[in-house]
Amino acid sequence: MAGKSKNFEIDMCTGRLASKMLLFTLPLIASSLLQLLFNAADMVVAGRYAGDTALASISGTSSITNLIINLFLGLSVGANVIVAKYYGQNSEEDVSECVHTSVVISLLAGAFLAVFGFAVARPVLTLMQTPENVIDGAVLYMRIYFLGMPIIMLYNFTSAILRAVGDTRRPLIYLAIAGAINVVLNMIFVIVFHMGVAGVAIATVVSQAVSAALVMIALFRYDGCLKLSLSKMKIAGTKLLQMTKIGLPAGIQGSFFSISNVLIQSSINSFGSLAMSGNAAASNIEGFVYAGMNAFHHTALSFTSQNLGGGQYKRIKKVIYYGLLFVTTVGIGLSLVVYFFRYPFLGLYIGKTTLNRAQVIEYGVVRMKFIILTYFTCGTMDVIVGCLRGLGKSFTPMMLTLLFVCVFRVVWISTVFRIPQYHTLECVYISYPISWVMATIVQGAYLAYSYRKLKIEKGLIKGLRTLV
Repeated sequence: MAGKSKNFEIDMCTGRLASKMLLFTLPLIASSLLQLLFNAADMVVAGRYAGDTALASISGTSSITNLIINLFLGLSVGANVIVAKYYGQNSEEDVSECVHTSVVISLLAGAFLAVFGFAVARPVLTLMQTPENVIDGAVLYMRIYFLGMPIIMLYNFTSAILRAVGDTRRPLIYLAIAGAINVVLNMIFVIVFHMGVAGVAIATVVSQAVSAALVMIALFRYDGCLKLSLSKMKIAGTKLLQMTKIGLPAGIQGSFFSISNVLIQSSINSFGSLAMSGNAAASNIEGFVYAGMNAFHHTALSFTSQNLGGGQYKRIKKVIYYGLLFVTTVGIGLSLVVYFFRYPFLGLYIGKTTLNRAQVIEYGVVRMKFIILTYFTCGTMDVIVGCLRGLGKSFTPMMLTLLFVCVFRVVWISTVFRIPQYHTLECVYISYPISWVMATIVQGAYLAYSYRKLKIEKGLIKGLRTLV
């Protein structure tokens, strides 16, 4: 596995673990932030130059979009785990089969999503009680976005492959280029040509296409086992089955997560477009904190997978401890910064000429009070789940998350929120931290059990070898 591409990889099975985890994570955080800048640029330009209705149109699609695509994005998680595991075992042929299977699946999934998302856009947004003054723009944005889904899927799968071998630097470079293109196109399409939400959506898709193309070029030029070859572009059944075993539960979890968020978004929609705009702005700002924390989820996932494949079981325990320490520190630090500067940050999203600007900002502050200050618990939950998936445990974490996060939120909105005196935005938002804390506790207990079982199995294997 030597060559120029080796310079971008990280050996996760040997050497100082903490420094390597940070070396892996920091470019990943920067990449996630740049990815968010795509959406942030959309929101800022729409809010300032196309009005609060355009802002609400864009924000009203996020929960349903995530619901539809998360099932397939889960397969990219499976690709990450399987590639990392085989890479840790130095099994180059298996790695190559996983890479080519992932690329083919990403394109097929993207094509399906493009057709499906375009068709269901208006019916679904209508079911979500999207206000009449918002729905036409929301449908247009969602349809354009889904037409670019093959590109978006391709980028997510190929970047997951690079992460599996520790390469997080090149995706950062590619996203920096694409992010700059996105900002420029946003200003041209919306400010110069007055294309509104259509211009915002087109700019996002074009910029994603640039990042996907750059990753594909890197894989075609790769001089290691990740090298792409057109002659090998086919689905390996056994590898797809392995990816599905890990990725399908992850995707189902993400989709059900989004179902609860769709229900919550519908509840927020019932308070009108001003509440929608304030919620959208606050949610987008929170996304930057989540990006910093979620990077450690991917770090835990890749490091656990590769060390499992390499038989480095003691390092897995350290991965868990360092992951939890890092994500808690980053989560609390970023959350405090965001909350302290909440008014100027929210003001960036709401144009000075926007009607009822102060009220929209206050709606955003309400969300932050309940969510941003407890956000680190979401990060700890994600790191624990990442470690479990890295160990090959995907079904049980899915079920625990569905029960203690998704089902809980649905029940909360269907019962407590419907009581007249609790029919408030505050009641909606407090369901988030409660669900995160419960899920963290039960997932942590299951991780402790799984790691103990792994050590026992390792001991038994050693004992059998000794007898032989």
